[in-house]
Amino acid sequence: MGIAVAPDNPDLIYVANTTTWRSTDGGKTFVGFKGAPGGDDYQRIWISTENPQIIALSSDQGAVISVNGGTTWSTWYNQPTAQFYHVTTDNRFPYWVYGAQQESGSVGTQSRSDYGEITFRDWHLIGIFEYGYIAVDPLDPNFLYGDWLTRTKQDIGEYAKVTPEPIRRGEYRYARTLPVVFSPLEPQTLYFAANVLFKTTDAGNSWQVISPDDLTRESYEIPANLGVFAASDPEKGKHRGVIYAVAPSFKEANTIWAGTDDGLIHITRDGGKTWQNVTPPQLKPWSKVSIIEASHFDAGAAYAAINSFRLDDLRAHIYRTRDFGKTWTEITKNIPGGGASNVVREDPVRKGLLFAGTEGSVYVSFNDGDDWQPLQLNLPHTSMRDLVIHGDDLIVATHGRSFWILDDVTPLRQLSEQVRKSSAFLFVPQDAIRFRWNRNPDTPLPPEFPAGKNPPDGAIIDYYLASSSNKPVMLEVFDEQQHLVRRYSSSDKPEAMEKIAGEHPIPMYWVRPAQILSGAAGMHRFAWDLHYPSPDSLGHEFPISAIAHDTPKYPLGAWVLPGNYTAKLSVDGKTYSAPLVIRMDPRIKTSFADLRKQFEMQSGSVEGMNESFGVLLQVQSVRAQLKEHGAKAGKGTLAEAIAALDKQAAELEGAAQSNSLGLPPGAKQPENLSSLNQHFGGILAVADSADAAPTTQAIAVYKELQEALEKLVTRWTRIREQDIPALNAELRKAGFAAIDPTKAADTAPSAEADGDDEP
Repeated sequence: MGIAVAPDNPDLIYVANTTTWRSTDGGKTFVGFKGAPGGDDYQRIWISTENPQIIALSSDQGAVISVNGGTTWSTWYNQPTAQFYHVTTDNRFPYWVYGAQQESGSVGTQSRSDYGEITFRDWHLIGIFEYGYIAVDPLDPNFLYGDWLTRTKQDIGEYAKVTPEPIRRGEYRYARTLPVVFSPLEPQTLYFAANVLFKTTDAGNSWQVISPDDLTRESYEIPANLGVFAASDPEKGKHRGVIYAVAPSFKEANTIWAGTDDGLIHITRDGGKTWQNVTPPQLKPWSKVSIIEASHFDAGAAYAAINSFRLDDLRAHIYRTRDFGKTWTEITKNIPGGGASNVVREDPVRKGLLFAGTEGSVYVSFNDGDDWQPLQLNLPHTSMRDLVIHGDDLIVATHGRSFWILDDVTPLRQLSEQVRKSSAFLFVPQDAIRFRWNRNPDTPLPPEFPAGKNPPDGAIIDYYLASSSNKPVMLEVFDEQQHLVRRYSSSDKPEAMEKIAGEHPIPMYWVRPAQILSGAAGMHRFAWDLHYPSPDSLGHEFPISAIAHDTPKYPLGAWVLPGNYTAKLSVDGKTYSAPLVIRMDPRIKTSFADLRKQFEMQSGSVEGMNESFGVLLQVQSVRAQLKEHGAKAGKGTLAEAIAALDKQAAELEGAAQSNSLGLPPGAKQPENLSSLNQHFGGILAVADSADAAPTTQAIAVYKELQEALEKLVTRWTRIREQDIPALNAELRKAGFAAIDPTKAADTAPSAEADGDDEP
């Protein structure tokens, strides 16, 4: 609760609670001022002393501000302040992340958006109570189960109440946050816990109790830290707990671990017929078994995160057993005090790789918990309530800063003594998915709109340098036939923002900064976008479907085909290789044969652009030289020869066409080098528009462009090999320098027409 008095009116009083109240008569009467049915849970209120019309309120959802005395308010949806209790994921692609949050209900969000960034378009309500767990049906991700116990049918938003006790009449004890978890070995089996453990195999239509009447402490001494509060407690501190953590085994279907919020751990190895108390002797009453993690590798191994903050103990307590709970070892070395432990998780791929979350940080262990080190990076220090590993990603549910995802932890799985001793090391990349960075075909959201980041586009390539390289570091990608696909170097120079700004009439905050390979000491991550090099183009653009600070310049090169590739890192004369597998977006069902047809048109279009651009450079260079000679030649035979050759070159050069609305019927013009470069770019975009074989009409136009390019190149070859030498002979007689087609032009070719912009 928060109380504030207006600095300019002592009779104007505000009280922040589940509703914020206002009194205008010194507290005699109050009227609801801001809130919602169910309660927004406001906690603090602040009023500006300089301008009392400015009021700030804080709540579980975030902070809101009014500048007109409370008539209107800002939103809390521009802040990543969600308070999640737990996190889980499904097995769709892209996978969804689910969690229940304090005072804001439960949500599901995509881990990666088709629209370039994660926004409100990718979040939806899932109808589960605001506290606790969410379990995704492993056989059908359309169904979710949540605390208190409901079954959500996501496609229609149906929320069925399937709790074992339809009306709570005191038969069982419950807490806010109760486990709901599927068996990893029997996907139709779902567990739900109160003070007993329930099991259903028919989607909650019937339940059976598979534990004794109570797995919690029957009696215990009242903790000394309760002090005077115990006397005012109706139960005098003698509260019995509930099952707070459930962990079915990944190795034995009948083995289940259960932990309580009053500090007990039990195990059953016969599906609940008998239970054994295997509580570590260090656990005291009022210790909370926050999470139990059954090992993915050994049936007898498990890990338990114990939260003892109710005992005024803010240290982390994490325990490990390797013998079905007969003995336990506390494993918290190098986790500092001041942050009680909430969660411990085991990586399902690398044995001994553990992750832990406390009330302030995330930690990692590479030796089964014997030692820990921070894994904080850019993660804000806040309450880390839960962790989950999905594929190669680590997801954290924070209580105050929403969801965070650490993309691609494969380097952590490969860290070893060999890496530490290496002067350089190239990690084997995870399988790369050919995923389009942005499918939005239209106007972007404004950059001030709140959004989460997508994972990096393409292949994530991690490498380590023990010291800074003396020479440029080079990264190359080769296909299965060892043909070079892409090359990057630490000596690459990014295009200057000033140049980009001068050529593109947009604010520069839309532009994706150039990524330059690093040659400095340390760990490095480089993202290759799965494209061949960009073509030489007369025109470039930043597409209308832009993302703030993340919009690449078009056109891009051809997509690589799914398949096996090799990444090669060259450092100080040594080369390191690693296999790289590229897979198609699993939602795309196009055959490899049709993807190859797409690739052939894309790569052919790039070749057409590059060839037309290269010839155009020569033509423009020749025309510039002819112009210079023509100004000095005066009149006569030589001047006429210069003009005649320039006319031929001008016809070849031509100009790009304006086609924003298309050309009128019958207005199709013969191709020239400029229009060919533009039109090959257009066909490249057509082929890229969908991951499918090109259409019949696209193939027809593509062939026409190839034929036109062949004719123009033939014409230019004749001019270069016959007409220019003939003119050069006359120029030399007149004392002029010869025309050199290979001489670089003063300026690069560019399109003068409006290109491919659409209205």
